Amino acid sequence: MDDLDAALARAADAIRSADALLIGAGAGMGVDSGLPDFRGPEGFWRAYPVFRGRGLRFEQMSNPVWFRRDPKQAWGFFGHRLNLYRSAVPHEGFKRLLRFAQGRRGGYFVFTSNVDGHFQRAGFEPSRVIECHGSIHFLQCAAVCSTETWPADGLAVDVDLETIQATSSLPACPRCGSVARPNILMFGDWDWCDGRTAEQLDRYAAWLADIEQAGHRLTVIELGAGTGVPTVRQECQRRSADLGGQLIRVNPRDDDVPPGGIAIALGALEALRRIEALIQKDSGAAECL
Repeated sequence: MDDLDAALARAADAIRSADALLIGAGAGMGVDSGLPDFRGPEGFWRAYPVFRGRGLRFEQMSNPVWFRRDPKQAWGFFGHRLNLYRSAVPHEGFKRLLRFAQGRRGGYFVFTSNVDGHFQRAGFEPSRVIECHGSIHFLQCAAVCSTETWPADGLAVDVDLETIQATSSLPACPRCGSVARPNILMFGDWDWCDGRTAEQLDRYAAWLADIEQAGHRLTVIELGAGTGVPTVRQECQRRSADLGGQLIRVNPRDDDVPPGGIAIALGALEALRRIEALIQKDSGAAECL
């Protein structure tokens, strides 16, 4: 058995024996659904070649300054992403994760930096998902006349794909009429209204306290979380250490783990397929005994 096979077997054992499951997910989780992960400037420019010529990187475009400087450009970029996330279908790995998570006596939680809403679309309970960077499916006032947020249901943004400029009317704040923006934590963002995410974090903290008090065995499986913005990696590593849980890190490039961690250098979907196959094989063998 080579190192990868051994790691997959250990991961299957850790998931099978867990009382509670924490799922961490970064941009790499969405790659198998056809979504770009914007890894480095080249990754961003492959998705948006118009910005290469202008020398603009992802961290420069994902910045609230555009909603003041050029709102049509801002909504061209975020409107295109909204349309992309709506049209993409969450890959089968989400369903596999959901099967892993359901039925645990200590329950589960998802901690994700992704703003696409795909965990909820795949059937995960919204009350058990933390979107630590917000969600593109909710809006707020760009002028921050209040801290209210509201769903982006029904919002349709037409985008010129040559310029990534919005060509339709822009969403407006219902209170003051200023342009609205996605309720996403951007780079250099002092205007993000974090109330929705704060409520998610409160529920998460209560869950962590419950599993610690009950002495539940925790397994943490982290998928596609890179080192560029390490929020998810740090959270997963911290919780596995604090609660004595087993950390499984699935990442085809950044798979380094602390001592005792399980490193799986695969994409999310392939890793989940192989882990589930091992769990089913072992369950079948156990039923025959």
